[in-house]
Amino acid sequence: MYIDKAEIYIRAGKGGAGSASFRREKFEPKGGPDGGDGGRGGHIIARVDTGMHTLMDFRYKRKFLAEDGENGQKKKCHGKGGKDIYLSFPQGTVIFEKTSGNLLADLSEPESEVMLARGGRGGKGNVHFKSSINQAPDYAQKGLEGEEFALVLELKSIADVGLLGFPNVGKSSLLAKITKAQPKIDNYPFTTLTPNLGVVEVITGKSFIMADIPGIIEGASAGVGLGHDFLRHIERTRLLIHLVDLGTQYEENRSPLEDYLTIRQELEDFSEELTHREEVVLLNKTDILEDESTMVELENYLKDKGIKSFRTSTITGEGITDAMKYVTTLLESIEPIDLYSDAQAYEKEKVDREIYYSIVDGEYCVEGKPIEGLMHATDFQSYQSEKRFEVNLKNMGIYDKLREMGIKEGDVVRIMGYAFEYKE
Repeated sequence: MYIDKAEIYIRAGKGGAGSASFRREKFEPKGGPDGGDGGRGGHIIARVDTGMHTLMDFRYKRKFLAEDGENGQKKKCHGKGGKDIYLSFPQGTVIFEKTSGNLLADLSEPESEVMLARGGRGGKGNVHFKSSINQAPDYAQKGLEGEEFALVLELKSIADVGLLGFPNVGKSSLLAKITKAQPKIDNYPFTTLTPNLGVVEVITGKSFIMADIPGIIEGASAGVGLGHDFLRHIERTRLLIHLVDLGTQYEENRSPLEDYLTIRQELEDFSEELTHREEVVLLNKTDILEDESTMVELENYLKDKGIKSFRTSTITGEGITDAMKYVTTLLESIEPIDLYSDAQAYEKEKVDREIYYSIVDGEYCVEGKPIEGLMHATDFQSYQSEKRFEVNLKNMGIYDKLREMGIKEGDVVRIMGYAFEYKE
């Protein structure tokens, strides 16, 4: 079964807690702090497997949890880090965060490898907090939670050329004739239910990948049939080959020009950018053509638009080799498609460093990954740890920002649902 869209849940491992231990040896009953650090939680990393061609693996297993880090031990022994999880995806997979829609990864290159969820940092042991004024710190940091996301996976075929047309116009027959691909071929609409890929080489040493996109029907751009699922696979293609069936004027009383314009409208409705791709039109089934007037009408229309066309037949082979040679040469002058620009990419590292401030019902609210990490790492049962928390707030500039917002002594500061009284 071909699966090109899936949803999964991932959670990186939690960092292990640091140890708040002291040396207790025979001749040093009151030795100094010797608590070790907690281990880092396991990351979840995406990478490309060029042998995969579907998201079928994620149809049945949808939850992936990385291993937590181990807690620190006495004698400065650090906890073991959690094992990383590597998730393999087909080349061309695009990964979005479900809630926000942010792009997390575009696995368009065969060597692509992207961190999807970062494991939580292990907490520091109390040995790190010893100072000249605090010889016996009785606290250690807790480990931080790992990142977790609900993800949407979409597979967009990696191909140089997308082969378009109504159902049953001869796309599968054309692909079978010019490549080693073996798609299903029959005389029914929607015979092809999945995109088929094939390598075309008509000029020695020069080849390209062609994707036979399942037949598009009117309304596909609005989701009719499997429209969105089919159209997704042509977004990466550099050139479009549009196969028009000249025989429909006899079989279904449709004009070839009307068919062509219908498909073009579906492309524009789905993504206007697709209408600017280079295009070659194949006027197919010339072997059964009795009246050339409708073909000439379409040829004249295409000529006026500056679009190259060829008369072809998948039965006799007429025009096919010439058309593929033309496409091969034309592709040399077309740059690869950058599907997602830098402006669209989710700047995850930048977001992770930002702190947000607001005033709600008279309370000063502070949010953001840095402050959440500080909260998770603080042991509020320890007076020393709580005082260190306040020092960190000052060092991060949070108190300065709150004073700019007009906070006064005795006002409430709320962080992650916890309320603190502000003191100068």
